Amino acid sequence: MDRSRLYWIFQVFGWAAFAVINLFFVSLIRGITSVQVGAYLSLGAFYFVSTHYFRHLIKRQNWFNFNLSKLLIQAFCALLVLSFANVIATVLINWIFGILREQEDLKPIVLLVNMFISFLYYALWAMMYFLYHFLENYNTTLKYQAKINEVKLNQLRNQLNPHFIFNALNSVRALVDENPPKSKEAITQLSNILRYSLIMDKKRTIDFSDEIKIVRDYLDLESIRFEERLKVSYDIEKKAYQYKIPPMMLQTIVENAIKHGISNLMRGGLIHIKCSIGLSEDLYIVVKNSGQLTHNAQRKENDGSGHGISNTIQRLKLIYGSKAYFKMRNFDSEFVVTEIKIPKQNTKLD
Repeated sequence: MDRSRLYWIFQVFGWAAFAVINLFFVSLIRGITSVQVGAYLSLGAFYFVSTHYFRHLIKRQNWFNFNLSKLLIQAFCALLVLSFANVIATVLINWIFGILREQEDLKPIVLLVNMFISFLYYALWAMMYFLYHFLENYNTTLKYQAKINEVKLNQLRNQLNPHFIFNALNSVRALVDENPPKSKEAITQLSNILRYSLIMDKKRTIDFSDEIKIVRDYLDLESIRFEERLKVSYDIEKKAYQYKIPPMMLQTIVENAIKHGISNLMRGGLIHIKCSIGLSEDLYIVVKNSGQLTHNAQRKENDGSGHGISNTIQRLKLIYGSKAYFKMRNFDSEFVVTEIKIPKQNTKLD
């Protein structure tokens, strides 16, 4: 519903309800007359007009840009002025309708009590008005931030795909030269990988089963090229298949292990993928590969010449914030271990 229309609905029905409720309680005490109905409806109309003017003042002077202390001072002073004006209006309305009891209604203590009650009504109105706008602005900010994050994710995915496709094509090219009979199978696997890359390009997260399937295809493709120099093993809990992860995240880690680890070792090496569920029901992914982290590889990631690891870290942060983590370290003199935690709330059951 339009914000302006919603305001008028609450404004009209709110102050009309104020008049009706007051008339109801008056009728319980001393009955009700047409004069009293007119007086209370007039008082409700004054509240309606005065609060609407208050809203006009807030918008014209742009109070929502004030800092908190200035806003509180301005609002307090405005509420005092409105309450004082309301007391005067009440006296005039009662006098016009002939129900003013001068000896009682004009006593200072009665006027102060009426002013205090009016202040409470105006304060309640102001609290609801400011709360609504602050919550709306907060939601707008969240939506804007979500949109910015989505743009960043799209940029990261667009950055990652050419990088991945380039490496996959290099693998097939090398395979054609080294083992032509197996190149047909490799091309089929590559087509599966490329199809996956295109389909998953615009998704925030995907089923873990889809990701691990493409990882297997990729490692099968690389196993043809490296032959006995590449050994692959898996240790995956069945419950892991209930989770969702960012597309190409695990693929990027494995690709990084091949590029910076296995391919640099004359004797080749091992890639071991373990996926388990922790006590907190979070998904833990561990990739252990032969090789060693070097300052040169880390520098490429930091200065932007490499996209894989820095890209993965940024996507995890954008999607999960501090609930996920990514760690890459040398396990010993022969292996590198990459650890990723995916929060529980991103399962299919959510």
